[in-house]
Amino acid sequence: MRPLRLHSAAPISISVLLASLAAGQVITWDEAYARAASDLAVLSQDEKVGIVTGVTWEGGPCVGNTYEPTSIPYPSLCLQDGPLSVRFANPVTVFPAGINAGATWDRELIRARGVAMGAESVGLGVHVQLGPVAGALGKIPSAGRNWEGFSNDPYLAGVAMAEAIEGMQSSGVQACAKHYLLNEQEVNRNTISSDPDDRTIHELYLWPFYDAVHANVASVMCSYNKINGTWACEHDALLNGLLKGELGFKGHVLSDWNAQHSTVQSANTGLDMTMPGSDFNTPRGSIFWGENLALAIANGSVPQARLDDMVTRILAAWYLVGQDQGHPEVAFSSWDSGAASVDVTTPEHAELARTIARDSIVLLKNSNASLPLGTPGSLAVIGSDAIVNPAGANACTDRGCNTGTLAQGWGSGTAEYPYLIAPLDAIQEIAATTGTTIVTSTTDDPAAGAAAAAAAETALVFITADSGEGYITVEGHPGDRNNLDPWHNGNALVQAVAATNTPTIVVVHSVGPITLETILAQPNVVAIVWAGIPGQESGHALTDILFGAYAPSGKLPYTIGKSEADYGADWTESQTDPFTEGLFIDYRHFDYYAIEPRYEFGFGLSYTTFNYSALAPAISATPGPTTGETVVGGPADLFAAVGTVTAYVSNTGAVSGAEVAQLYIGFPDSAPPTPPKQLRGFEKLSLEPGQTGTVTFQLTRRDISYWDVGVQKWVVPAGTFEVFVGASSRDVRLTGSFTV
Repeated sequence: MRPLRLHSAAPISISVLLASLAAGQVITWDEAYARAASDLAVLSQDEKVGIVTGVTWEGGPCVGNTYEPTSIPYPSLCLQDGPLSVRFANPVTVFPAGINAGATWDRELIRARGVAMGAESVGLGVHVQLGPVAGALGKIPSAGRNWEGFSNDPYLAGVAMAEAIEGMQSSGVQACAKHYLLNEQEVNRNTISSDPDDRTIHELYLWPFYDAVHANVASVMCSYNKINGTWACEHDALLNGLLKGELGFKGHVLSDWNAQHSTVQSANTGLDMTMPGSDFNTPRGSIFWGENLALAIANGSVPQARLDDMVTRILAAWYLVGQDQGHPEVAFSSWDSGAASVDVTTPEHAELARTIARDSIVLLKNSNASLPLGTPGSLAVIGSDAIVNPAGANACTDRGCNTGTLAQGWGSGTAEYPYLIAPLDAIQEIAATTGTTIVTSTTDDPAAGAAAAAAAETALVFITADSGEGYITVEGHPGDRNNLDPWHNGNALVQAVAATNTPTIVVVHSVGPITLETILAQPNVVAIVWAGIPGQESGHALTDILFGAYAPSGKLPYTIGKSEADYGADWTESQTDPFTEGLFIDYRHFDYYAIEPRYEFGFGLSYTTFNYSALAPAISATPGPTTGETVVGGPADLFAAVGTVTAYVSNTGAVSGAEVAQLYIGFPDSAPPTPPKQLRGFEKLSLEPGQTGTVTFQLTRRDISYWDVGVQKWVVPAGTFEVFVGASSRDVRLTGSFTV
């Protein structure tokens, strides 16, 4: 168990943090349904309609609120963003974004992040926290909200979804898996139709939602877009067929804010709660439920049983996480600058945020062991990304600007910083103890940056690339990025600095991949560090790595290509996205079409080295389709264990470090066209120099199945499977096979 190293107190392990915060899931779905059924018997019709209907936008303290019944002890439900903290409240801990959590490849850290986020939500009286995110999955590298999710690999995203959900709900908040489904871009998100084939839906976009449901997620948010011409929030096949039928989902489906388009159809096709209950206009309009739903039930357009099912699902989710047991009152208002009446932050949460940010940092290049820095005599710190926005860390609504250091994207998935440690802040803390002279140029002016670099032994250049939700346009980017270039002429800034012949280290704060070819063409760029969007402890986490207190251990949760065209997918201004790339997104696309990436999926350097040995697959499975009855998460045998793959990993370097060993599977020829290799396991090992550890990858039946469109089941193909174990999707150290 890797310790969290508190800098002013004794070490505290992640397991201690989990144990101290998490009470555990209170009851089972069956017990929750039984309690909900008892309540249903005493509720009036108006109360039932109120439980499923939002009170209108700004009608309560939270971004979403329901009507409070009087005949049972059940509150006005508080639904609040978001996927990295509690939006509109302060103080709260602003954790690293989902994409950084994914880059840790650390199940325990992701769960701990969920526990801590859930604890802060509960402390503020939130009932439903609107996260985690598995859609957008990230097929489009420039898509605006990819950073809210964990990875564009469905396996990694699915594992992270399950860990986050179980962590959040163990603290007593209902998690909300979103956005269901195929919400892959921000441009035209309210009107576009996403039109993939059935197999692609199952093997890519639905995959992480299987994990979410299997983890007993309390709620799911349906998305803005259409799927094959039908709105996601009134899509019978999507909601009743896939989610509640095939996946066995027991919780409630709520609409994204204003994603509902009808009264009767949305009710009859599986929507359970409308949010926020009205549109955002003044006066409010487009109220589809409330009195309109009551009238539809009275005239027989919507069956009474459908309303009763909605209410039962909502009440059951409330009981499932123990919110009937003294859940706090709402302690903030979204509409009065977010001032909270209680402080839910803790030193442990801040240290956890730092740990996640640190362990998510990916070292992309490190020529001649230029990092760690040790104790340099002088450093130039260059770029506006090195400092906090001079107007204040929270100066831009929903972080809708790119001024100062980038530690969140923008949109509803953001939160107010209680504080923000910028890179320069933390570097100056180190310099005060080492005597290092710091030369600064905290603009993006190339000439000023070059002058600063010329006056120092080593230059640190900070560059960014931002994105966010489509209701805000930042510097001409409509949510989705217009390209994969660094912002603010980052290429020119690095070129000018490197031209001084000063060894140059580039630090990238970005929401996703950026094109690095111009930067890599500069001979004096000796190191590149990807730090993502790391939240409030950004600078401290970065200096932990730069100065060598810790070895970097993050791995890329996506591929960095040599050009944007290499990805084979981009956002469109059309009203239809046919998803012609099918299964072949990110590394699947690069592998299938033999495209050389710049930095492949799963890549990340360390300050030490690792050796792999002794691959041992032990798999026993029967070919054919699933046969089990549907339980929560899908067919009962879908998650059944079929065996293990084991290997040894040794630290062969001079310093301690952590390695993410990764398992990829190649399917037999009897399967339909399939990506050459697909992630199906990973384990992060912390090892001292000379130490050897064992990695054990547990495989389930789903991991070796494909979706058979004809029989509408997951099928294990007969034949020989290839096994690849290594340090990334391209750095394969061990190969083997097994036959079923």
